[in-house]
Amino acid sequence: MRILAFSDIHGEFDAVEAVLLSEREYDAVVLGGDLTTFGTKEQVRAGLERLSNAGKPLLVVAGNMDPPVLEEEFSRLGVSINGRSVVVDTVAFFGVSAAPLSPLRSPYEIPEAEIMRRAESGWKTCANAPHTVFVPHAPPHDTKLDRTFFGLHVGSHAVRQFIERRQPDVAICGHVHESRGTDRIGRTLIVNCGPAGKGCYAVVTFGKETGVEMRG
Repeated sequence: MRILAFSDIHGEFDAVEAVLLSEREYDAVVLGGDLTTFGTKEQVRAGLERLSNAGKPLLVVAGNMDPPVLEEEFSRLGVSINGRSVVVDTVAFFGVSAAPLSPLRSPYEIPEAEIMRRAESGWKTCANAPHTVFVPHAPPHDTKLDRTFFGLHVGSHAVRQFIERRQPDVAICGHVHESRGTDRIGRTLIVNCGPAGKGCYAVVTFGKETGVEMRG
């Protein structure tokens, strides 16, 4: 299976659509949050309808800059994996919207305990799948993927604890634009896709081995 993974679109759906048109062989598309910046249901509906023209499954969580009301639209369109799982072929996808509480007070922040609750809720319905992909918007704390320009680690403690405990095959995140790249916690390969609005994305492949290629 070949997965195209994006995060931090911030309304730049054109950039994602261009990638989907240029990439010929893939089986699913993951959108790891911040589809908008203070966006509306109408904006996200129009964007997702364009991306769905590719005919591939869309798996979506909201980010901290997506107002919580957008969850209703994700659910209505059948693309949400926030606290739930969706299986595509042999891969189960599940995720957690939002980011931890912070001084930024952005539109969609939730306590670490709620992040853990949603992660476990998604996991319990897919733990026996051949492959598992965890999609939190926020990266795990104290990794290569959650460092700000000032060197601070701003990732989620709950996301890290969940990965340490459950060891999904892959975790796809975003949120911290400047920490694009990959890391590992135990057997879990973790990918911060980088800002899709600037053309960044990742290709995750399941085969004899699990691999990732950073593009853009």
